[in-house]
Amino acid sequence: MATKVLVVDDDEHVREVVKLYLENEGFQVLQAADGEEGLRKLEEAVPDLLVLDIMLPKVEGWEVCRQVRRTGQMPIIMLTAKGEEFDKVLGLELGADDYLTKPFSPRELTARVKAILRRQSFLQTSPAAERVIRQGNLVINLDYHQVQVDDVQVELAPRELELLWFLARNAGRAFSRDQILEQVWGYEYFGDTRTVDVHIKRLRQKLEAPGNPYRYLKTVWGVGYKFEATLEPERQEKA
Repeated sequence: MATKVLVVDDDEHVREVVKLYLENEGFQVLQAADGEEGLRKLEEAVPDLLVLDIMLPKVEGWEVCRQVRRTGQMPIIMLTAKGEEFDKVLGLELGADDYLTKPFSPRELTARVKAILRRQSFLQTSPAAERVIRQGNLVINLDYHQVQVDDVQVELAPRELELLWFLARNAGRAFSRDQILEQVWGYEYFGDTRTVDVHIKRLRQKLEAPGNPYRYLKTVWGVGYKFEATLEPERQEKA
């Protein structure tokens, strides 16, 4: 059965070009011209991936993204206006997996769709020994797409889970932002590494909440980031 991609964009030309390129790669492509229609087709067709414009009639892309993340972990690629850094960051903070700035290359979009789905497939077929990681009071379970801190479940977007799993699987090793992009996103961002910082920030907010004595994601100045489950100094002193 062909992988289904839903393209939600009010520009018919954009939808048709994206449809042409994706169908040439064997994808089944569904279309919606506004956010309301997009939400309806998400419920009816249950696609495998969503390509979502931000500026949409009836229901904006922001709200569509929010609603998808409330109920599921479907990969989302957001389309943003040229040069709108705020749009990019907000899209990622809402749980989008990736973004492209208009005008964009249909070939690049196709490559990113394939990269995201390839990473998902890799996660699903990784060895059983690597599918559950325990560090400190943190448990990552890939089979159930579940992360727990002190036995309390923490909701993560798919890309957040992939990033956390990659770093935790390589605990103690520092990676540059470019290396993280290549390993987690599956391609290079041509120097645009802001997306890594946004995802690290979101993970810290979700995992290192007040009351949790552990810190997991370390900034390595001049290099990038690494995973290392450590107790805060004051907690160590009380232990």
